[in-house]
Amino acid sequence: MNENERPASNAGEKRSDRRPGGKFDGQRRPYAGKPEGHRPARPQGENARKDEKRPYGGKPASGPRKFDGERRPQTSGNRSFEKKTDRPCGKPASGKPSFGRPSGKPAYGNRPRKPAAPVQPSARKLALKVLLDVHENGAYAALSLNKTLPRDLKPEERRLTTQLVYGTLENEVKIDHALNQLTEYPARDAVTRDALRLGVYQIMFLERVPDSAAVDESVKLVKTMGMEASAGFVNAVLRNLIRQKDELSWPDAEKDPEEWLHVESSAPLWLVKKLIEAYGFDTAKQMLTYREASHPTTVRPNLLKLDDHGFEDLLRKKNLSFRAGVAPHAYLLEGVTEPGFDPDYQAGLYSIQGQSSMLAAEAVQARPGMKILDACAAPGGKSAYLCETMQLTGRVYAWELHEKRALLLDGVRRRLGLDNLRTAVKDACEYRPDMEKTLDAVLLDAPCSGTGVLSQKPDIKLRLKESDLPAIAETQKKLLNTVCRYVRPGGLLVYSTCSVLPEENKAQIEAFLKEHPEYTTEPMPLSFPAELRQQQDALGLQLLGFRDQVEGFYIVRLRRNY
Repeated sequence: MNENERPASNAGEKRSDRRPGGKFDGQRRPYAGKPEGHRPARPQGENARKDEKRPYGGKPASGPRKFDGERRPQTSGNRSFEKKTDRPCGKPASGKPSFGRPSGKPAYGNRPRKPAAPVQPSARKLALKVLLDVHENGAYAALSLNKTLPRDLKPEERRLTTQLVYGTLENEVKIDHALNQLTEYPARDAVTRDALRLGVYQIMFLERVPDSAAVDESVKLVKTMGMEASAGFVNAVLRNLIRQKDELSWPDAEKDPEEWLHVESSAPLWLVKKLIEAYGFDTAKQMLTYREASHPTTVRPNLLKLDDHGFEDLLRKKNLSFRAGVAPHAYLLEGVTEPGFDPDYQAGLYSIQGQSSMLAAEAVQARPGMKILDACAAPGGKSAYLCETMQLTGRVYAWELHEKRALLLDGVRRRLGLDNLRTAVKDACEYRPDMEKTLDAVLLDAPCSGTGVLSQKPDIKLRLKESDLPAIAETQKKLLNTVCRYVRPGGLLVYSTCSVLPEENKAQIEAFLKEHPEYTTEPMPLSFPAELRQQQDALGLQLLGFRDQVEGFYIVRLRRNY
């Protein structure tokens, strides 16, 4: 089948031979619907139509009547409507109210009109733009959404757009597995390909969207994106899916569990194999298929301005639905779409921060007067947590390698009023002799694979390659060996990642302890929830999303003894 041929289904095809005899050739043919003589002959001459008389409701004497500029009386039953020429526009006749507008008002066309409300783009079009940005430009889905979604977008459209983007990315391998069974050749262009993925996601995973609506909206979508030639193809493929979705074939979980989990979770096959090797099949399955029932926004109070009780009162006054999180000071908000635009947020009353990130900062056990380094600090949530815990005393040094991300740190400092925060653009891998054994604590939330937050950031599955891991692990090792030298004897080094891979976590710490006997591990502080402390071992705490209801994270406390 060549690229111009359609799939086997005839769905969506246009008929070009509606009359026997072949295709329309652009020429008008003689009237052939009725036998000769059936239609009455029209009168001839220039006055033929002018002189004819036509009673209301009857048939014309000969042919259609041409308007001659005169309005004729019309009668229908007992009602009569006659032309009124003795009253100005808008005035009622004989004291009766005028029809269509209040008495004395000018005609509609003379009234000032309200400016038309701007037409908001559809959720599907916005979702398609984000998917194209992710696939074609390597963009992060969360950042692309923030950039693409208009601020005045209706909340329901915002929620649908976000659901379409993350749902499609979360299930991309499974979607493509279905598409490969529906067409003999894939879509050649990115627009058609991602529009098809959106359509398949709606048909297979969104019960509230009727199948027919998913098809129709997908066809409209490719047309609005300038791909009219793909409309028939999209229509045919999606209608084939509706007819055949119960007949699609899938990998057998018993015969080939790795391939089954690969398709079911849409995780790369190499990652599936690594997690099965590290945790066993059942745990790996739970890790990769775990999906949060909702995606609440996690916030915490600015500890300089509000305690937990005061923050709860604030949330109640704002009529927000919330519940306490697992981490200390954490609250989960439901149904909040744009907390960053909240005046109370902008005034520095609270921060948006993941629970595992809070726990990593809590592991430092910051106290007033301490000197602490946050070595890979952006976007600044952990630095802020440390500054607030220290009640603006002491000093927190926040380093960030990239200048643009360092600007985020400055924004956090200004918004929250953190006078004890010092930000700088620095590479934490570069050793600074002047800082040798000068700090009470160092927090190193190291760059990592991000495999612990796949449910929050499913686009990581598209971006991460197995070949990336050795370089990531080498950077982590270099960072550890550098910043550990800044901790004074008796001080603390906290190492964390948002990864679940052993080579980035426990294996990394095992190797570190062999090279640095001056360090030993110690348990999480009592401020950690008891159920989380029970999960730790001699090499730290590995948090798992499906089990612990927080982001997948690794945290270890390393005490310097001499």
